[in-house]
Amino acid sequence: MSQERKVLHVGCGAPNPMKLHAHFRKPGWREVRLDIDPVVKPDIVASMTDMSVIPDGDMDALYSSHNVEHLYPHEVPVALREFRRVLKPTGFALITLPDLQEIAKLVAEDKLEDAAYQSPAGPISPLDMLYGFRPSMARGNLFMAHRTGFTAKTLGQHCVAAGFAEVRLWKGSCFDLWAQAFVTPPPKQAEQPAAAVEA
Repeated sequence: MSQERKVLHVGCGAPNPMKLHAHFRKPGWREVRLDIDPVVKPDIVASMTDMSVIPDGDMDALYSSHNVEHLYPHEVPVALREFRRVLKPTGFALITLPDLQEIAKLVAEDKLEDAAYQSPAGPISPLDMLYGFRPSMARGNLFMAHRTGFTAKTLGQHCVAAGFAEVRLWKGSCFDLWAQAFVTPPPKQAEQPAAAVEA
């Protein structure tokens, strides 16, 4: 019987198994929830820039969905080094965040405040993707503000600079960018979470 693998869900928010990528909802994976907000009752209360409570090489995988863009630029290398540190040598991080290159195309078409797509929270505009979801911030949730951004090129460069040996990048369907960053080079046929299955 294969041993259960642990995935660290960074910035997990309120409990909801459907927030976890479908790849990690398969049998054999166990979610370990981490968030800076104790109100959401995570397994671990910590910031992604300081996960020192987690030993080196303790996790098989790490999932970060729309968290890294909330950091200040100088915090990004710190967080990505922490992502790599907590992973086993065979581990990988799966990261998704807004794709500034695709969003910029809408801005260039003068569609800054037009709805680009519909989310469960409501319509999302390029302005929301660039700077944070305005309705949520208007309700006082200023932690929703975005403080940095990435293209495929810069996200890949940051992951490599943090010590990841190989990074696979792809574009999602809702102006999102995906990276699978491996601690050590994977086998050629290493399983990649399907780009079409992002929820």
